[in-house]
Amino acid sequence: MTRPQGIGRLAIAGASAFWIANLLISLTPVAAGYRSALSIRYVPMLIEAALGGLLIATCLSWVLVRFPDRIPGHTPMAQSLLLSLGAFIAVTALIDVPGKFLGSLPDPGRLLIISMTFNALRILALGIVIGRPGDRTRRQ
Repeated sequence: MTRPQGIGRLAIAGASAFWIANLLISLTPVAAGYRSALSIRYVPMLIEAALGGLLIATCLSWVLVRFPDRIPGHTPMAQSLLLSLGAFIAVTALIDVPGKFLGSLPDPGRLLIISMTFNALRILALGIVIGRPGDRTRRQ
């Protein structure tokens, strides 16, 4: 029999991984140029990353804990990474693509690729932390 652990604990861990990955990415020259091109201020970006990471991590954690048998994959890590891929596709399709191509940005294709790379790294970190064995359920 399995007993699910708290969704909140998983969400906080995943959001923390997302935010730490964001912080490390934000220190690179590529990220500085990206923020400059989009006129993004540093501290608000860090706050938005914390909130966005918490939202994504909460959704993924909830699905993993509530519906583990409905998600393809034999291990929690495989399931988490599959859901993370879905989150990455959703963020790209619903936020990144419209945000880059519906505005008047210079070189939106280049900015989209940079944004997708950043999101892939952040969401991958989130998925790895949430999918770690032993975090979602414990065998009794």
